[in-house]
Amino acid sequence: MTRYAKQILEIIDQSDGHMTAEQLYLELKKTEQKVVQATVYNNLNTLCREGMIRKLSIEGSPDRYDKIKKHDHLVCKGCGALSDITFQDMTGDLERQLGEGILSYDLKVFYLCPKCREKK
Repeated sequence: MTRYAKQILEIIDQSDGHMTAEQLYLELKKTEQKVVQATVYNNLNTLCREGMIRKLSIEGSPDRYDKIKKHDHLVCKGCGALSDITFQDMTGDLERQLGEGILSYDLKVFYLCPKCREKK
């Protein structure tokens, strides 16, 4: 693993949010002035491919990156806010329905956050 990949992984693991590649680049740039955006994108792709982080793709928003731990996501259809939520593990139920094992799943629940509900 490259030095930059280790630092990016550390930033993601310590973050409470879901950072974009741009946000990760800006955070890394604070300590690594010579880093370029392409390096960040390349390392993010490698970390995703190796299963060390996960990429969250939501239509109309830039991809965001998250740590690997069992959790799902709430996505506000109004403002795009993304937050973590943990449901009871559904792996066993899904496997029984499919009749075979699954590797993983990515559940996104779309709703209106309290701020957006207030605006309506």
